[in-house]
Amino acid sequence: MTLHLPGADGTLRAYEPRGEALALTPGSAFTSRTVFSAAHVVADPYADVSPDAPAAVDWDATLAFRRHLWSHGLGVAEAMDTAQRGMGLDWAGAAELIRRSAAEARATGGRIACGVGTDQLAPAGPRTLAEIRAAYEEQLAVVEEAGAQAILMASRALAATARGPEDYLEVYGHLLRQAAEPVVLHWLGPMFDPALEGYWGSSDLDAATGTFLEVIAAHPDKVDGIKVSLLDARREVELRRRLPHGVRCYTGDDFHYPELIAGDEQGFSHALLGIFDPLGPLAAEAVRVLDTGDVPGFRALLDPTVELSRHLFQAPTRFYKTGVVFLAWLAGHQRHFTMVGGLQSARSLPHLARAYELADGLGLFPDPKLAEERMRTLLALYGVDR
Repeated sequence: MTLHLPGADGTLRAYEPRGEALALTPGSAFTSRTVFSAAHVVADPYADVSPDAPAAVDWDATLAFRRHLWSHGLGVAEAMDTAQRGMGLDWAGAAELIRRSAAEARATGGRIACGVGTDQLAPAGPRTLAEIRAAYEEQLAVVEEAGAQAILMASRALAATARGPEDYLEVYGHLLRQAAEPVVLHWLGPMFDPALEGYWGSSDLDAATGTFLEVIAAHPDKVDGIKVSLLDARREVELRRRLPHGVRCYTGDDFHYPELIAGDEQGFSHALLGIFDPLGPLAAEAVRVLDTGDVPGFRALLDPTVELSRHLFQAPTRFYKTGVVFLAWLAGHQRHFTMVGGLQSARSLPHLARAYELADGLGLFPDPKLAEERMRTLLALYGVDR
């Protein structure tokens, strides 16, 4: 049955839903790549909260979504940007999420890594390096006590406080020396969080890369890998070629992930991606094809998804979570399109309509009729009456 979807120009266009889903079944972990999906949180739609109140999370639906990802062989990157860390989910909520998800991972045999940051520090007022170190240490302890791998995330407080590269070297060196197990270092670019401009001590990316590599070179036994989220494929390839032996590169590039994961004659990237939240089963199928050595088959499955990813992550990129949760609702992973912090309002109806169209065209919805009905409901809510 025809849907009438609004375009960016304000006009309605007829769209015929696909009507059939891809046949994608759960499977085991991968052999050629380590792949994490950063996972979103499901809000409790009945909680009486304001946008700036602590998040109210639907724990059953949130953990069910993680079981969905694990069932397809994907690892879960928990309490990251995709979980609205710093955009609706505070540290208290993130800590609870880490504990619950890590327990669920143990029960199901799923792989999990969790974000460690400094977001318990109040955003206002100057901070000392000692306070920043202490905040990181508190969160690192929670992750390690939960039995999860740690991902050292970029810190807004450190970006605001650091006087230069030497402060990054001091803080990260201190943390790596005390980490119980090798961690993942996360370089999140300002397109994802404007407060991280100039991270690693410089807005010159070449200089920042030098500092980043200096941190790794000083502690290679404590760095499992790096997650690079700069949306710059050339820079990521150059960086991964300069990593010490045994240190992995996990791509966080939601614009160029097929080529970066496929790699070249000098190496490849593993993956830690927000786009693998809505793409989970299809991405898993593609990586299993890659496990057989079939690079063209891998690219044939994953390349067509890039248009959807670029749409969801278009500027302002930090609001990509709205599209991710929207698609989870359409796919039947949650009963509602509500987000912590009220972030469901962060993207326009034309943006969401295009996301539906692209995802439906890929066959991503397990129940296309349910997705169509929910899209029709949203259109009616916005006044589209035909």
